[in-house]
Amino acid sequence: MATGKINVSVENIFPLIKKFLYSDHEIFLRELVSNATDATLKLKHLASIGEAKVELGDPLIEIKIDKEAKTLHILDQGIGMTEEEVKKYINEVAFSGAEEFLDKYKDAGKDAGIIGHFGLGFYSSFMVADRVEILTKSYQDAPAVHWSCDGSPEFTLKKGKKKERGTEIILHIAEDSGEFLEEGRIRALLLKYNKFMPVPIKFGTRTETLPKPEGAGEDEPAPTREVDNIVNNPTPAWTKKPADLKDEDYNSFYRELYPMQFEEPLFHIHLNVDYPFNLTGILYFPKLNQDLALQKDRIQLYQNQVFITDNVEGIVPEFLTMLRGVIDSPDIPLNVSRSYLQADGAVKKISSYITRKVADKLNSLFREDRENFEKKWNDIKIVIEYGMLSEEKFFEKAEGFALYPTVDGAYYTLEELREKVSGQQTDKDGKLVLLYASDREAQHAYIRAARDKGYEVLLMDSPIVAHLMQKLETSKENLSFARVDADSLDKLIRKEDTQISKLSDEEQQTLKKQLEDVLGEKSPYTVQLEPADSEAAPFMITEPEFMRRMKEMQRTGGGMFGLGNMPELYNLVVNTNHPLVGEILATKTEKKRQRLINQCVDLARLSKGLLKGEELTTFIRRSYDLVK
Repeated sequence: MATGKINVSVENIFPLIKKFLYSDHEIFLRELVSNATDATLKLKHLASIGEAKVELGDPLIEIKIDKEAKTLHILDQGIGMTEEEVKKYINEVAFSGAEEFLDKYKDAGKDAGIIGHFGLGFYSSFMVADRVEILTKSYQDAPAVHWSCDGSPEFTLKKGKKKERGTEIILHIAEDSGEFLEEGRIRALLLKYNKFMPVPIKFGTRTETLPKPEGAGEDEPAPTREVDNIVNNPTPAWTKKPADLKDEDYNSFYRELYPMQFEEPLFHIHLNVDYPFNLTGILYFPKLNQDLALQKDRIQLYQNQVFITDNVEGIVPEFLTMLRGVIDSPDIPLNVSRSYLQADGAVKKISSYITRKVADKLNSLFREDRENFEKKWNDIKIVIEYGMLSEEKFFEKAEGFALYPTVDGAYYTLEELREKVSGQQTDKDGKLVLLYASDREAQHAYIRAARDKGYEVLLMDSPIVAHLMQKLETSKENLSFARVDADSLDKLIRKEDTQISKLSDEEQQTLKKQLEDVLGEKSPYTVQLEPADSEAAPFMITEPEFMRRMKEMQRTGGGMFGLGNMPELYNLVVNTNHPLVGEILATKTEKKRQRLINQCVDLARLSKGLLKGEELTTFIRRSYDLVK
């Protein structure tokens, strides 16, 4: 038996590992299972090139708990280690066995699927164990080895009794880590980190029901047998070729990823690239609601089928963090800051590739089956609009498939809209004005007035639409958006021919004073007298487009500082050419005139959805009095 000191590059490596190297103690199991997977894949590769003369069989990794002995065991049937290899890979902490293997077998790389860094990863076991043993036997003709360490730099190394090829790690669980002797805790960790590892992982057994033998009676129970309980899926969908998968395979994998998600995804995007970086994965477009805050952190990041995190910010473009699925890449640096990720060249290329793939997929879906794409628009528009705002290249590609629905349920691209409405909705300065509503029901009266004039009205109701309109207006020439209740239609789309008021300047001044006297000094409404068609509404409440849009942008991030908390601003627009307005001006009795003004103002407020509570009750009572 030999004893010695572990060759480490810093003093007291174990307290450092326990405190600083890993922030979450539970990942020790991920590291040890990764090492066991590496050992198995190495042996498979060596056997495939004829360098290891062994019978592979069907190797698996086994996890066992011995509560009585307070030990956790991780066993593999992989490459194993000789005494020299234990000294090199275990005692010389800074050396990585996986790195040396890849260096020697450069052509193995992706085919071998080497995962880990055998070295510091192994020492994560001391976060939860006060003693660790390694029982290992190499695939080569060499004696078995037994290594043991109690968490200090002291270790023992002697010949072992292990007969079969492979390695067994025995963790003597520390008193403060007893949770890792519970089956439920270990099962949960295996499902979290190792659910898709490329080697089968056995954790206990399960009872399997067999078919009844012929002639068995109805009351006779079916026979059963105990079989290995394999907790992982070694060949998940993203590791397969798209040509080998059908839609039901993708949907089945989605349910495997999100067992509590009962709705099917809208569509999927299969990622697969090996130059200039390695990346595979599947992204899914789920049905999304309007709450951006609830959508993120559903994409899972893997490295060679080992789960790393579900926070992919800095790797996946921000607008795509609302999608779901898996990304697997050995080229993404781990345990580094977000700012480092954003500056890393490989990560930038990966992010650009994912953006391009998503844009290309959306474009092909639009071109191949526009009707189906339109049906899904409301469920995917928030991602597309967010992408148009945050990624310039995506904005350029999205011009071909971004849709603008109307209140009547028709869908147009921006170019199609230009062709359809430019004749009617181009103002005297040559600017195309796109009218829109954010709430079909609340703004119905304004929509109706616009439709009566032959104008098309878009329905733009996502929470970030104000930002999108601002971007479109600044990037496109002679284009503006105006909500239908932002002003009178004649002012929203100004034509050469201006209306002439039937009221003289003196009559208009008198009318304005009458209105302001009834409204009072504290009124939130600014009175505007405007000549319009006599068939247009006599009174209308509008919200100035610029201020309202800036406030909306402030509330969702952006816009002008300080506007988000400002009170709502409204204009009371009075059509001086409407007969009712002339009647108000001609009314001699002040009390009657006040009632008429109050009734007209309240009708305008009612159509805007601003009449509530006591004011609504007063309006109803006044209306009954007027019809007596």
